[in-house]
Amino acid sequence: MSRSSTVRAPKVAPETDLDVADAPTPFQITAARVRQFVALRDLGVAPENLRIGEPPDDDIPLLADTLFAAGQLQPLTVRPGRRKEKAHMALDGRRRFLALKLLIEQGRIDDGFLVDVFVETDPARQAAAVVLTNTAVPVHVADVIGAIGRMLRSKLEVPVIARALGYAEIEVKRLAALSALPEVALEALKAGRLTLKQAKLLARLPDRDEQVELARMALDGHGFQDWRVNERLDVSEVNAGDARCTLIGPEGYTAAGGRTEADLFGERAPVLLDPTLLTEAWTTRAREIALAFEVEGLTVHVTAGAEPDLPDDLETPGYVYGGMLPAAEMAAYREARSCHEAASEAVAEVLAETTEPGPVDAVLADMIRAKLALDQIALGGRVVTILVFSPDRRTGIQVRSWTPVEPEVVDDPDPQTDDDWEVDPWTAPFSPPQAAAPEPQVEGVNHALHAVRTEVATRGLIRALADDPKTAMTALIARLFGQVASRAHRPRGESALGITAQAFNPAGGRVIETLDGVVRQRLDDRRAAWEASGLTVIGWVHGLGEADRATFLAELTALTLDLREERTNLIRRPARAEAAELAALAGADLTRHWTPDAPFLTPHSKPLLLAMLEAMDQADIRAAALKKPELVALVAEQAAARRWAPASLSWTIAADLDGGETGTPEAPGDDGAAADDPGTDGRPAEAGDADAGASGAGDEDDGAGAFEVTASGVDALAHAAE
Repeated sequence: MSRSSTVRAPKVAPETDLDVADAPTPFQITAARVRQFVALRDLGVAPENLRIGEPPDDDIPLLADTLFAAGQLQPLTVRPGRRKEKAHMALDGRRRFLALKLLIEQGRIDDGFLVDVFVETDPARQAAAVVLTNTAVPVHVADVIGAIGRMLRSKLEVPVIARALGYAEIEVKRLAALSALPEVALEALKAGRLTLKQAKLLARLPDRDEQVELARMALDGHGFQDWRVNERLDVSEVNAGDARCTLIGPEGYTAAGGRTEADLFGERAPVLLDPTLLTEAWTTRAREIALAFEVEGLTVHVTAGAEPDLPDDLETPGYVYGGMLPAAEMAAYREARSCHEAASEAVAEVLAETTEPGPVDAVLADMIRAKLALDQIALGGRVVTILVFSPDRRTGIQVRSWTPVEPEVVDDPDPQTDDDWEVDPWTAPFSPPQAAAPEPQVEGVNHALHAVRTEVATRGLIRALADDPKTAMTALIARLFGQVASRAHRPRGESALGITAQAFNPAGGRVIETLDGVVRQRLDDRRAAWEASGLTVIGWVHGLGEADRATFLAELTALTLDLREERTNLIRRPARAEAAELAALAGADLTRHWTPDAPFLTPHSKPLLLAMLEAMDQADIRAAALKKPELVALVAEQAAARRWAPASLSWTIAADLDGGETGTPEAPGDDGAAADDPGTDGRPAEAGDADAGASGAGDEDDGAGAFEVTASGVDALAHAAE
């Protein structure tokens, strides 16, 4: 027979301000709860428990087994007994009480077994405990992990544990894997020095001594370096995101006898246990595709690892931008590039659907032929003789073309006449016009007199140009244009100005479309406009509007900028000083046009990439678990969304907290600057360089300035260039 009782709030006197201030808060009441152990014989179920009349359910025996194996993880909530009741009556925990009673019946414990309880004396909290399922502190996951470990050691199976705890079986398997961690790791987890995700990382390491060492460091407060564990796992594992899998697919790998192991915690890509079989399968497929091109006379190297050892007399095409090829060839190159991009996209779409050889081989052959056509145009029509196939995450196969190096044509070091001047074959289609000039009066004049005459005439023109800035600017632009952008420029000895310039194009570099690629394209368009005008370069430049001419000069000048430093111990301090000034004057902001992309980010290590995410306030512990290519893609995506670039790419000097500037270059006379100052080719100046500077044969500051422009021959122009 059931009975019920009504909980009434006790009557209290009206509160004064002092009473309100001194009254304990519910949080203070919670902290003051009494936790103690009471004998099972002194426990009963309170009549106000909402399920007091329900019979024991079928899972009570299972719960009894769990309690016996793992111990009591969560205290019961009880109130003191009244009148004829037991000493303590359970408000919450009826099923646990019934399971303990069953253990007494089975003889596994006696009625003196001590039960962990919270004793509630506050009537309001007693009423709440009747309704709420848990008024105690939640069980820490480390306690659950330890309990599951004890259950497994007592021979309880995973399905039984899952039903007892109300967990899915996969969750119990994951917690069971964590239960194998060293005790120090569980201590660190419970102390908050390790997160659950970090504990999962630790559980993946096969070396138990290493697990203990890392867990001990975390427990001692030295932190846990997630990225180091991830990198160690990345090196030791090959997963389904490998580039070789794009062409083979999971079916091909399995058909080759490869085994796959899914990540128990579902946080990393499945691990391929037989990477050798994956390499063999990819090589076999790539070799099948290569046969069609070998029949045509091409040599094809297939490699899933290091680059093949090719002869030194081969070269591969680099990036092609406007002005590198004649107009007709440039148009053909751009069309071929579009065809190659479309063919690559078609391959990616087919591979996303299937890896069957039939449909895949057809689109791959089209892509490779499009690549061949593109590269042969970039090589000036030279025939490609060697192809190298390697894995690619998007198209399955990456193709690189190689052709013999073109023999170098040595120009006459001292050209004297038009007959001695040879034009490169690729510039032959266009011959620029020349303005009429007075014939030199050489009859009866010896070499010395002619030198004097031309010297005086030069000095006279110097004064004239100095008094006419517009004409002087025209001359400078024309010379820079001939040096930097025109395909028909002549050697310095064939020009009236002793100025040389070189466009920035370091070996092994790449043109970035939205940065210097735009500038190169503008100059290519100007070159085409000049060729179509039929004018001399000076006549054409002088006919431009003032604003157009100023923009033209800015484009040419900008393309000679060279701030590249080959090594960290070869810092070009004077060049950096110039760059800082120029950046401040121009209001330079790289992110207006470009943010870090994959080619830029790939050389960075994972810690540097994670630091970039942190700098963008996008730090995420899950990022450390990504493979390098996925992390690169994530950083590029976040940078593009926020228009962000690393501070190391900016030439702007940041102000310090005292209102000054940081990173100020050292004075030219400073010993440290002199030691680091590179020579003309980016190396420290040597004795031979000093001799050249002393004789006036070269510019002593060459390589130190920000621009690849030098001046020689005429003193006034040399001083102006300095």
